[in-house]
Amino acid sequence: MTDGWEWDETLFAGTATHYERGRLPYAPGLVPLLADVLGLDGTGRLLDVGCGPGTLALPLAPLFAEAVGVDPDPGMIAEAVRRAAGGAAAARTRWVRVRAEELPAGLGTFTVAVFAQSFHWMDRDLVARTVHGMLRPGGALVHVCDLKGERRDTGGLPYPAVPYAAVEALVRTYLGPVRRAGRGVLPGGTPDGEAAVLARAGFLGPERHVVPGGRALERDEDTVVAGVFSMSWSAPGLFGPHRAAFEADLRRTLRTYSPTGRFSERAPSTEVLVWRTGLSGPEHEEPPPGRSGPGDSLGR
Repeated sequence: MTDGWEWDETLFAGTATHYERGRLPYAPGLVPLLADVLGLDGTGRLLDVGCGPGTLALPLAPLFAEAVGVDPDPGMIAEAVRRAAGGAAAARTRWVRVRAEELPAGLGTFTVAVFAQSFHWMDRDLVARTVHGMLRPGGALVHVCDLKGERRDTGGLPYPAVPYAAVEALVRTYLGPVRRAGRGVLPGGTPDGEAAVLARAGFLGPERHVVPGGRALERDEDTVVAGVFSMSWSAPGLFGPHRAAFEADLRRTLRTYSPTGRFSERAPSTEVLVWRTGLSGPEHEEPPPGRSGPGDSLGR
């Protein structure tokens, strides 16, 4: 991770319940693209590293015999369990509270490992080497994120655009000019250069795919507020006793741009980078010790 910053357990404290409502969705063609590119057929095992509340693991679960989501935040794991309960994916999913740096954690081997906007929070060299060793021969590591630098035109949409610049300015008035991240700060932002990291770990690639976004989204005031509170740099816990005051100011700010409390924006495109392992390694996928196979785990 960035020099001078260390992960701590407050990084996403309080954000989990805001994710489903507030975060912008991945492009709708993401799951079909992954199914095609990776040849997913309902067998094999998925490891979602930094799974959050199951945002990607849940829609991908039907394409595997088992999907295992790992995340260090208890709120994220609890929300993933809640979202999976009673659904079609419940029997195929398992949720484990563990840091990526603590893998393999007895979880066995996998066909695919996915990092959905989570890799930058980790000791990337350590995690990349570990995950490489957890993948079967010919397995894949998939890095998923919103397409960076994309211009999303809001012209012709029925409501005003979400005033992101004004929101970020308001956050800075409460939390200071330097980006907050848990108990620390990130003056230079999160690191990039994951391609070099993954190549050092022995991965081959990447194969790049872009899933087009652009569909019109309508968002209300509550949804925009949830989106703000879903971000690490404006996590609810960062505001301490001033959270209610911040939210009141945030809502007033939003109303100055849209008195009706309705906003429009374009959904982002999704970038997918697929990295492959070589053809040596564990011959077969293995469930963790003490399990007879998918579906026998506690902790869903």
